[in-house]
Amino acid sequence: MRVAVLGCSGGIGGASRTTALQVDDDVLIDCGTGVGDLALEQLTRIDHVFLTHGHLDHVALLPMLADAGVGRRSVPLTAYALPETIATLKDCLFNGRIWPDYTAQPSAAHPYLRLQPVMVGTPVVLGTRSFTPLPVRHAVPAVGYQLDSGAVSLVFSGDTTYSEGFWDAVNGIANLRHLIVETTFLNDNDAGCHVSGHTNARLLAQGLARLTRPVVLHITHMEPGREEETWSEVLAAAGGHRPLRLQRGQVIEF
Repeated sequence: MRVAVLGCSGGIGGASRTTALQVDDDVLIDCGTGVGDLALEQLTRIDHVFLTHGHLDHVALLPMLADAGVGRRSVPLTAYALPETIATLKDCLFNGRIWPDYTAQPSAAHPYLRLQPVMVGTPVVLGTRSFTPLPVRHAVPAVGYQLDSGAVSLVFSGDTTYSEGFWDAVNGIANLRHLIVETTFLNDNDAGCHVSGHTNARLLAQGLARLTRPVVLHITHMEPGREEETWSEVLAAAGGHRPLRLQRGQVIEF
């Protein structure tokens, strides 16, 4: 599997793009503003989108992605998400006011976009690859994902504060190699982490203390304008780990 980082920032501005990971040529994990940098021919090769949750920085380009396929696709684009996230998409995006309801156009039997519910712990298998939702804790219902090539796994936390369930799930993955974890806020913003369901370096350290497997650790979703301060706190909190800063344009193969 090949994961290309299209966006990994907690916001926009300059070269920053919000969360989107391209898996091989045909899959996205989240659909943030980084998707807009793909060429039209690349957009139309995307068949599957796995959403962590319904916040705008993670779903903003899904309506445009569906639109890019109109007249160019023979099968619907499929977006996989928790039932609660699907309800949010239907209510707030594909509602005929913000954007056309592509889940029912051109017809309910043959839509441009299909919304497929997922359950924590139940993998979605695409050929030799599997995508398994993992438990996390965010301000809205959310999941992380295990991406399993059949030989090696990569885990992406999506947006989460400290979650024992997430770290326990990570410890249960025998072929884990890469772990991408969000660290959004500075340590002086514990209140923001609690309210918004995000992580700071102090909470990251609690999770890493539970980790029983060696991993290549990647940090994502830092707050724009505070990246250097946040990174300094991450390095101080990492203990025996040597974290890497996820970068737009980076490619991870496994």
